[in-house]
Amino acid sequence: MRSLGPELERLVELLAKLPGLGPRSARRAALYLLKRADGLMLPLAESLKVAAERIAPCARCGNLDTMSPCSLCAVPNRDDSLLCVVEEVADLWALERAGAFRGRYHVLGGALSALDGVRPEDLRLAGLIERVKTGAVREVILALGATIDGQTTAHYVTDQLTGLGVRVTRLAQGLPFGAELNVMDDGTLMAAFAARRDM
Repeated sequence: MRSLGPELERLVELLAKLPGLGPRSARRAALYLLKRADGLMLPLAESLKVAAERIAPCARCGNLDTMSPCSLCAVPNRDDSLLCVVEEVADLWALERAGAFRGRYHVLGGALSALDGVRPEDLRLAGLIERVKTGAVREVILALGATIDGQTTAHYVTDQLTGLGVRVTRLAQGLPFGAELNVMDDGTLMAAFAARRDM
């Protein structure tokens, strides 16, 4: 016997599709929203509607915004000679939040993956190559995940950029700040040794 009506069941079903929410968490979120319908649920519904209608990927970098070129691409005082390549928009947002990079970005839209069927033509690689060919970029920084798919993508992108007169670098990998060696996995320790530098 079902305890939820069809509308509430649909709400829970949709919420459960969000990352980090399973069916039980989705039920709790649905109840929380329903208790705060006027103050939270209705404004959230309106915001979701507006976002779906107005937000789209930037034609230049792939960031999400209501305008194209996006607000990041429109900033005049960023370094056009540095281009940071990331897998997803969330990676771009993380780097911006850290304030560690003042150049331009290029979002690939994923990583190459034989298992998931992601091929080079499924990513925004052609746009990256075109941006490099303009000659304004002197360094491409690969800020890709430290996964097998991220490594594969980094090697593929490097091969595609060979001969275009641009330096290709990769973010350092290894031990996170504050980490203890005895809790690190083998892959992290190997990456840390490979990326060691002078003191």
